[in-house]
Amino acid sequence: MIAALILAAGGSSRLGRPKQLEPWGSTTLLGHVIDMVESFPVDETWVVVGADLDRVVNEIGPRPVGIVQNPDWESGLASSLRVGLDALTRLSKAEGVLVFLADQPSVRADVVTALIEKHRRSPAMAIVPKYRYSRGNPVLLGRSLWPRLMSLEGDQGAMRLLQAHSEWVEEVWFDSLSPRDIDTQADVEELRPRRT
Repeated sequence: MIAALILAAGGSSRLGRPKQLEPWGSTTLLGHVIDMVESFPVDETWVVVGADLDRVVNEIGPRPVGIVQNPDWESGLASSLRVGLDALTRLSKAEGVLVFLADQPSVRADVVTALIEKHRRSPAMAIVPKYRYSRGNPVLLGRSLWPRLMSLEGDQGAMRLLQAHSEWVEEVWFDSLSPRDIDTQADVEELRPRRT
């Protein structure tokens, strides 16, 4: 069983407004990312929320996802990973979790499928996509690795720990570029779907 964990708690300081609520196609950026993840072969989806809590939860609406509140969201990305993995440890039977970022609206389905297939065949605790130039997201983290990741602090995700422990990791190579983040107004204007 594979869970998806979407990290959506950040304060969008570079954009200057909640990027989770940015209009995106027929929904918002977060709505688009949830719908995208729900289309992947995952068994359950969880979303970590923090900044602009009430508005973001309202935007999620009736979608069939678990919502995890991160009261410490201002301390950085690691806190969202911690509370998300803690909730999954307590409430989910998943043996692995795919971690997605709420500001990456263009993760490809074939990448997700390849990571899950590799996880099923590999003893590695982490399955990481290696795009043309660098590692990227999403990453698939086996349950045995979660306690170690729950000790992370600051504004770093799992990558630094995984770089320090290459024996935990298996890479899956892709010839495409890593999914782009939405951080600035220029990113919004370049990547937002055109209205037809």
